[in-house]
Amino acid sequence: MVDASFASERRYDDDRFTARTVFESERMKVVLGYFEPGQFIPVHAPDSDVAVVVQAGTGRGRDGADEHAVEPGDVVVVEAGTERGVRADETTRLEAALVTAPPPTEEEHAPVHEGIRRDEFDPLASREGPDR
Repeated sequence: MVDASFASERRYDDDRFTARTVFESERMKVVLGYFEPGQFIPVHAPDSDVAVVVQAGTGRGRDGADEHAVEPGDVVVVEAGTERGVRADETTRLEAALVTAPPPTEEEHAPVHEGIRRDEFDPLASREGPDR
């Protein structure tokens, strides 16, 4: 059994969101995400389902072309292959559990790394072609 809590794993970084992996197997990955105001996980579309459970703060969740406000207690589920992203509102921190099944590959997370590097929430928007 994995024993973790939002309080015990809580870390913030001024430069980017913090992801604290609390469990990972071939079938599933559980991450606690900590976002300073305005920080985000850039839009990407891995071949894995994700469930995001908001613990604290407010923000926006991307599900395909739709964006939704999120607040404590909300659960957002996005199917594999669908564009998704999460960002904290500009005025509050955000804490959420993110459960992916199966865990995305490094290749699938390339848009995340690119978006963080370029400080861009939707790095896929500038891409052209059938993958967009």
